[in-house]
Amino acid sequence: MSKLYYTISEATQMFDGVTCSMLRYWEKEFGLRPHKTEKGSRRYNEKDIQTFRLIYYLVKTKGLTLSGAKRKLKENPETVVRNEEIVRRLKGVGIELMDLVKEFDEMEKTTARLVN
Repeated sequence: MSKLYYTISEATQMFDGVTCSMLRYWEKEFGLRPHKTEKGSRRYNEKDIQTFRLIYYLVKTKGLTLSGAKRKLKENPETVVRNEEIVRRLKGVGIELMDLVKEFDEMEKTTARLVN
């Protein structure tokens, strides 16, 4: 991430299936206080996005309730951060592997055409 602040719509695009109203609800439930413009538009910083990432991991990936997610973040935040990062990296590796499989399949098809 390279921006100082993100709009609510930019933030929702970072997480599958998350809506603006869901982010506002998470914001309220987890005590986030994003910067607001003079017109009241929310601007989320990197720390806010990281908090949303952890909430998303706990609620959407791990299947916890919001109260369960709050408890996990309160009891052992370092473990949650570490586990979320591991899962995110593994998903990235999985995507890269799938891309390699596609490339190998294409190479195999090309080789088969050249041989025949």
